[in-house]
Amino acid sequence: MGEAETRPAEDDIEVKSFEDALAELEEIVKTLEGGKGSLAEAIESYARGDALRRHCERKLAEAEAKLQAVVEAPPGLSLRDVE
Repeated sequence: MGEAETRPAEDDIEVKSFEDALAELEEIVKTLEGGKGSLAEAIESYARGDALRRHCERKLAEAEAKLQAVVEAPPGLSLRDVE
């Protein structure tokens, strides 16, 4: 499996919401814990799960930055741009 074969699968992850990515990651974990399927399928699932995990971590970091901006903002209705 080359880089070109795995890239399109990871591209769709970037458009997933945190909740959708987390739900898919949970399904992958259940599948891997079940131990069913071939070794190749397990490796592919693990790679996708790792990409989903990294995506979720980025989404959480973005949310944390936005929350920190709100906490540090002066009183009133202002929110600094963190993107």
